[in-house]
Amino acid sequence: MATTLQDLFGIDAPIVLGPFGGLSSVELTAAVSEAGGLGSYGLYGYSADRISDTIAALRSATSRPFAVNLWLPTGDEITPGEIDLAPAIEALTPLYDEVGLVPPTPPIEFLPDLDSQLTAVLDAAPAALSVVFGVPSEKLLAAARSRGIRVIGTATTVAEAVALGAAGVDAIVATGAEAGGHRVSFRQPAEHSLVGTFALVPQVVDAVDVPVIAAGGIADRRGVAAAFALGAAGVQVGSAFLRTRQSAATDAHRQAIQGAADTATVLTRAMSGRLARGIPNRAMRTIETSGVIAPFPPQNWLTGQFRAEAGRRGDGDLVSLWAGQAAGLSTSDDAAEVFAELAEGLPGGPDTR
Repeated sequence: MATTLQDLFGIDAPIVLGPFGGLSSVELTAAVSEAGGLGSYGLYGYSADRISDTIAALRSATSRPFAVNLWLPTGDEITPGEIDLAPAIEALTPLYDEVGLVPPTPPIEFLPDLDSQLTAVLDAAPAALSVVFGVPSEKLLAAARSRGIRVIGTATTVAEAVALGAAGVDAIVATGAEAGGHRVSFRQPAEHSLVGTFALVPQVVDAVDVPVIAAGGIADRRGVAAAFALGAAGVQVGSAFLRTRQSAATDAHRQAIQGAADTATVLTRAMSGRLARGIPNRAMRTIETSGVIAPFPPQNWLTGQFRAEAGRRGDGDLVSLWAGQAAGLSTSDDAAEVFAELAEGLPGGPDTR
């Protein structure tokens, strides 16, 4: 068993880029990998062909190891036709009107087929596959292992971490309630799984036999040092990198993260139908006030129609401003500078070998 993330993934420093579903970029992923960490790319919603093209682009941008991320089904996903979306569409109509869109007609499917996504990843054989919202199957783990792909699971509770460890994943991200974006709980409702990073990480370290990667509330060298003091083998950082010019975030999103010290993040289901942490804006407040929120994934698809247009227009009031509680600690718009700051918190400095 590899005892360090460096040995496990073939990297120089145990710093992992948070995989952003919908906000990942080849440039940022490659930048973190080139700096010596494990760059990550979120493939949520990607077709098999797009996955193949994206991994090829990543390989062209860096020769260093990187990870890709997929969402596992939780079993409660709603498919088109299962529910009447008219009330949700009516509640969102004022937001469609603001960007000049007519209310959309639901597609044939909200999400690509997971099997085809996994096949594309396995065929491309990146250094690592990280998964959220569940435990990878024995078949997937065996297929990944046969191709030399390390598998990273993600837990929000000790029970989830134990389940992932028993399944045989290579490493576990222990993501505290401070983390930005979706709460990726799968054993209990997300609202019942809001364990903070300081409480979660040491308990997970004690409960499993694989390296634990701390996530949530880590944005500078102090957070890194704290994570290692809790027993973590590495850190995963999202918001601090999301603020950088190399990410796919809009300028409005970056500016919101820059000013996050003055705005508390909140947990909401408004934008996607699943609980997620972000910076409140008018779209979030409008949806919550309406009292009508469709389940996931239709709510995510419905809001995605106006969010995409708002992003093109640079309107930060109508996009998802995902960010963690420590986002206000981010001070740089350059990925290399963020990485260097984080590396200063590693035990013994940037080189922990």
